Amino acid sequence: MTSPDIIRQFDRVPSNIVQQAAQYQAAILADVAGRRGALHGRIRALRPDMKFAGTALTVEVRPGDNLMIHAAMSLAKPGDVLVVDGKGDQTSALMGTIMFTACKQLGLAGVVVDGAVRDSLETEELGFPVFSVGTNPNGPTKLVPGRIGHPVTVGGVTVHAGDFILGDADGVVVVERAKIESLLPQAAKKVKDEAERIAAIQQGDTAAKWLDAALRAAGVLREGERL
Repeated sequence: MTSPDIIRQFDRVPSNIVQQAAQYQAAILADVAGRRGALHGRIRALRPDMKFAGTALTVEVRPGDNLMIHAAMSLAKPGDVLVVDGKGDQTSALMGTIMFTACKQLGLAGVVVDGAVRDSLETEELGFPVFSVGTNPNGPTKLVPGRIGHPVTVGGVTVHAGDFILGDADGVVVVERAKIESLLPQAAKKVKDEAERIAAIQQGDTAAKWLDAALRAAGVLREGERL
């Protein structure tokens, strides 16, 4: 009999779409997604050069217990990102070097934990992307049931199993599975537009041409008035 707490099968973002989306910064994807989907800034990379992109495998645990994370690792597929709702708890670590080494060996793309982890220096040497609220040397228990594959709330954002998720030095952004492919042309255009704007600034065109109109709309400037 299948446990209702564990959803084993769900649609994932196709690997070719993940590869295309992975070339963009989290900021670019957040912007073209309507400035939505970015996890709270408390969740950040253990080291700024860490980056990942993949498909979310959601895990809900009780604070300080990692039983269901071990179960999720047994069900994970290459390219998955473990997204763990640890309730923001920082009193003990939910994962460390042993688990991260196993995740890397399994081909997972990364780990996002709304909670604490440990063994940060060893994890840096391992070269496996880990994003968390922080670190704590205390170890977890392995006693309490939880859920896998169900929607979770991580960093204030609802994440569904199968969603696209990407993390870099700025943080983590989640985009709905059904939406990510449609955003790729917009992301490419935004990168192009920003590159052109930076080039213009470097040539001396520093004026924000939209600023006066925005100030008038906000009531800071009167109609016809300019800075």
